[in-house]
Amino acid sequence: MRRQGKRERLIESASRLIHEQGVHGTSLADIAEHADVPLGNVYYYFKTKDDLLAAVVDAHVGEINALLARLDARQTPKARLKGLVRNWADAAPMVARSGCPLGSLCSELAKGRADGQGSVFFAILSAWIEAQFRQLGRRDAADLALMLLSGVQGGALLSNTFHDETIMRRQVRQLDRWIDSIA
Repeated sequence: MRRQGKRERLIESASRLIHEQGVHGTSLADIAEHADVPLGNVYYYFKTKDDLLAAVVDAHVGEINALLARLDARQTPKARLKGLVRNWADAAPMVARSGCPLGSLCSELAKGRADGQGSVFFAILSAWIEAQFRQLGRRDAADLALMLLSGVQGGALLSNTFHDETIMRRQVRQLDRWIDSIA
């Protein structure tokens, strides 16, 4: 198995450390050490920490798009929505420990920034969820998409706050039943 290149290791390390420690709590030196890359090499790939953050955002966008592509292979919008929600149940231990990687990063990127960089994750997810509800014939698809995302993110926040993965799993079960009731 081929080892990842330095750039990819830096992005992966930045993503993980930022999720665990926050943007401001993570230095380029921390990222370089975690990625096993000399600190000086970081600047070859990323001129600033903001450049590295942009690469982390792009990596998350790629992961979201890959997940949605896998879910699109499911036969019905209901099955696709339930698959998306269950994805958070699979992440419950990590969410309880460090929060939702997307929600945490969005929140941090929104602080003191007006570029909207962090909102891209939820814009993609919201549009996809809304499309699923529209395929189910729901005229209130935009509202339902917001409700689903709010339910997941609320569950993630509480699961992390109380360091209790069962909260995330319980919320996913509730959302699963909610999808059944409206689909």
